[in-house]
Order: sequence, then structure tokens, then C-alpha cells
Amino acid sequence: MSGRITVAGLGPGADALVTPEVTQALAEATDVIGYIPYVARVAPRADLRLHPSDNRVELDRARHALDLAEDGARVVIVSSGDPGVFAMAAALFEALEERGTDPDIRILPGITAMLAAAARAGAPLGHDFCAINLSDNLKPFALIEKRLRHAARGDFAMAFYNPRSKSRPEGFARVLQILREECEPERLLIFARAVSTPDEELRITSLAEATPEMADMRTVVIVGNSATRRVGRWVYAPRSAGA
Repeated sequence: MSGRITVAGLGPGADALVTPEVTQALAEATDVIGYIPYVARVAPRADLRLHPSDNRVELDRARHALDLAEDGARVVIVSSGDPGVFAMAAALFEALEERGTDPDIRILPGITAMLAAAARAGAPLGHDFCAINLSDNLKPFALIEKRLRHAARGDFAMAFYNPRSKSRPEGFARVLQILREECEPERLLIFARAVSTPDEELRITSLAEATPEMADMRTVVIVGNSATRRVGRWVYAPRSAGA
């Protein structure tokens, strides 16, 4: 294989949050592959081929990238946020495992929606935390529930990706019910929508007052731990357990 595959994170939305390393990779690329709205963020040029595709075809994208690299292309697979967080890096390695080849691969990190949202709110991930993808497309909801309950009982702060979509509007209501069974009503929640874009919205509320309609697929939800508190307009988790 004479080409190269780079899997790059475009960050949460603002151009200023794309790393210089990713910008350089895009400048050197012959081909860019990714989900339609992510490819749309890449500036077109005469010598660059763009390959946008629909959602839920991650393995097809990865196989396409491998095919192009075999022909000598410098391929960049783009993801939002960080490509290793619920994104295309894992899909590429799944496709690679099918072939058993050894291409030139680089994974370039990006700023995740979770970290961008946390920065807007203050420091809600200042102590131990976990990230959970609430989509049940690739895992059963029973597994999501198990992980939610263990995380809540372990008193982790939690960051939720893909909380609610048109195809599964009832899922986040079930998540809130599970949290209410495991956590106190005063637990702080942050609903961060489209952070770093013109559509950005940040809402801080309690578990008791949270509703499913506060979230959609552009929202990251951060659930504080039992010690998470507010100071003025900011939310933070103390660095010491039991503080």
C-alpha cells in the first residue's frame, strides 16, 4: 500500500478549534471521506476529491479509504470532535482487521464535544468521569442501563453523547428515569448544544427539573457527581473525593 490514511478530528464546530496538525493533513490530502456535514466543513480545491456519505455507513467509509490508499491516495477521514471517541478511528481498525494489510495510518486527535461543553460550563469534569454513548444502534439498551447504573453508583460525573434523536425519542426519558432512581434530585445537569457554533446553547439545571426535550443529537449532556456545585455562573467538580 503506497498511500496514507489519516483519521482527523475536526473539533466541535468552530474553525478555531481545529488543530494545526489536522489543518496540515487536510492541505496535503488528495481525498477526504466522511459523514456529509463533516465533509462540508472542508474547503474544496481543484486537486481535492470529496467523498461525503450518509450516517451509519462507517465501515463502508473505512473500506473506501483503504481502497483509495492502496491506489496511492493521501486520504483523510474526517470526524467531528475526536476521531477516537465514538467515531471513525475504531471503524477504520475494524475494516483493517478484515484485510490484514499494514497501511500508513495516522490518528490525529481533536477537541471533543464533551471537553468543549465542559469548558463552557466551568470544570464539571474536574474529578473522575466517564463518557457514555446513549445510542442503541450498536448495543442494546440493557447494556446502556447497566453502565449508567454502575457509573451513578460509583459517583462518576458522566458525559452523554447522542442522547436523543427523532428515531428514538423515548430513550433519553428512560435515561433520566434511571438517573432519578440512582441519584439525588439536586444533581446538576448541563445541556450543551452545538458548542462553539452560532447555534450554541448552554442550560444548567437539576435532575429533578430536567426533561427529555432539553436534548437532541447536537447536545452533549454532562451529569455532575454528588459533590458537583455552582460558583456564580460556573459549575465545577472539586478535585478531592468527598470534598
